Amino acid sequence: MVRSFRRGALAAVVALSLAPLAACAAGNSAQTLKVEPDSQSATVGDIQVQNAFVLTQPGGPATVSARLFNNGTADQTLQAVQLAGGLSARLSGADGGGTITVPAHGTVLLGGKGNPAATIDSGSESLRDGDVQNAVFNFSTTGAVALPVNVTPAAGFFEPYGPSSLPTTAVPLPTDTATAAPTDTATPTGTATATPTDTATPQ
Repeated sequence: MVRSFRRGALAAVVALSLAPLAACAAGNSAQTLKVEPDSQSATVGDIQVQNAFVLTQPGGPATVSARLFNNGTADQTLQAVQLAGGLSARLSGADGGGTITVPAHGTVLLGGKGNPAATIDSGSESLRDGDVQNAVFNFSTTGAVALPVNVTPAAGFFEPYGPSSLPTTAVPLPTDTATAAPTDTATPTGTATATPTDTATPQ
């Protein structure tokens, strides 16, 4: 009886000591190591779009924020971002131009200070917070990459990537206002009075 108890206890100890080794043997394919992005992502060819959101602000434009990956060996250009209902984003590069290039084996963040931007000049009647929009990102080589995106206010964590991060165009101030002052004012020097030379009198 005592021997049976000892054998059972020894088996339990061995099983517990092997449990961590079994967990380590799962390797890199363990489910706990698979980290998913916070939002929907989509991959087509060499292009992957992650963490895409439409960020809104009251009474102003909206922006599309997303992380773009290019796993290919050639640069690709983001040509358009379109939402359901015929809404299209106005694209601008980090240098202010209209081209957004995703370099080969590189990544680009849409939105945020100093980054390329995708601006939607539309009111709140078209984009309602809490909705899910179908977005299509069109690239020069890969073509269309479609995925659903959440519409959310540009507040809290999202504020640095929203419309407030867009560069403002400075209005040039007037430098000098030229005021034309009269240089010489012509004043009459003399007043000519016409006097009759001959007065006809009746004879």
